[in-house]
Amino acid sequence: MTRATLDKDPAEVAAMFDAVAARYDLANTVLSLGQDRGWRRAVNGALDLQPGERVLDLAAGTATSSAALARTGADVVGCDFSLGMLQVGRAAQHEGVELVAGDALHLPFADQSFDAVTISFGLRNTSDVDQALAELLRVTKPGGRLVVCEFSHPTWQPFRTVYVEYLMKALPAAARRVSSDPAAYVYLAESIRAWPEQAELAGQLTKIGWRKVGWRDLTGGIVALHRAVRPANAPTPGDPRRV
Repeated sequence: MTRATLDKDPAEVAAMFDAVAARYDLANTVLSLGQDRGWRRAVNGALDLQPGERVLDLAAGTATSSAALARTGADVVGCDFSLGMLQVGRAAQHEGVELVAGDALHLPFADQSFDAVTISFGLRNTSDVDQALAELLRVTKPGGRLVVCEFSHPTWQPFRTVYVEYLMKALPAAARRVSSDPAAYVYLAESIRAWPEQAELAGQLTKIGWRKVGWRDLTGGIVALHRAVRPANAPTPGDPRRV
């Protein structure tokens, strides 16, 4: 049994995703009650990719999301730090997708490499959200787009109460039936509950240097889709830990 803690040690998080890779896509579909497909379509629509554009799909996992992006005709680079996930993705041989091992906090790409960047259900698992957002800004061309799809907080209080009960009780129980490592889904539930609300994440994006920041709720706020643009005159950010 492998699970990370909310300290989000990178080695622990990567090992946890390695352990769930074999049945990750099946577990996602079952535990989201099939909503994951609609969330991917929403990401594609928000990115509005054009043929020939270059897009980074960060935290690509098994590359299911990357494959959907590639069907637009864009050139897709999927990046993840879980080698187990990438192994499953490479075995699927998704056409039009280049898979690269890399850490969200130190992306292995040159400045201004991509017309668009996206991360789905991965930002929450980084140990430094600000640094991950700064790295995404660094590798995006001026005028390029960012789409963040992440679990969030239902906006209607009665629904929120029911959802939290599902997260903390029903989801881990269901994971024991479909996941290759159900202990990981205890972390999943805890990390979702601890994640900031929609407006707070929008504020972090603005602080890092993204502009035209906005979001819309999906499935009543279970998921939020944040969008932003790198301004044309924005300086390329360095590592925010450097002075």
